[in-house]
Amino acid sequence: MTRAETRLREQMCMLAKSMFDRGLTGGSTGNISARTDDGGLLVSPTGTSFGRLDPARLSRFDGEGQLIDGDHPTKEMPLHAAFYDTRNTAGAVVHLHSCHSVALSMMPDADWDNFLPPLTPYGIMKLGKVKLLPFFLPGDPAMGEAVRGLAGKRSAVMLANHGPVVAAKDVEAACNAIEELEDTARLAMMTRGLNPRALSDAEVQGLITKFDVEWDD
Repeated sequence: MTRAETRLREQMCMLAKSMFDRGLTGGSTGNISARTDDGGLLVSPTGTSFGRLDPARLSRFDGEGQLIDGDHPTKEMPLHAAFYDTRNTAGAVVHLHSCHSVALSMMPDADWDNFLPPLTPYGIMKLGKVKLLPFFLPGDPAMGEAVRGLAGKRSAVMLANHGPVVAAKDVEAACNAIEELEDTARLAMMTRGLNPRALSDAEVQGLITKFDVEWDD
């Protein structure tokens, strides 16, 4: 095992524990994966808690997608694979069962094409438009097919009544982005019914232009 892979294993487990300790996903929910230098993947095993991941037991896939070491991977592998296969910039994928984003997905007026309201600049800068997908049974390969149907045009999706999934260039960026998604959803739920002042269309467009944000229509 290379020194870089050892560091990546430790980083994945440290970031996962940080999110678990702050209540962003509980029990044995959530999963995380990251690309290795040789084109393979490290993936959190099935049925494991983000608070107690063991770097030595992460599922290890080779560049051909074959499991070569570690425990059996999360049942959400089709979801992770769909992002890696359709977004060549994806170096990591994170999926949480974060409370406020799930709550927002249940609201009858949820926006299917642009799930997060434009309340702060950072949700836009880190995530672009978040696609709300319908409910699927956990582990259903149809989740992966739904992501593939987006043809790589979104870095983040929200699974209705389930949780967010975010892809980014590396595992730290993916964790930062999915935390921003949950923070924005929490703000949306906190201010729901209070008529908060969101960013204007012009302000959103300014962010898209200045920070070169992916903003697929």
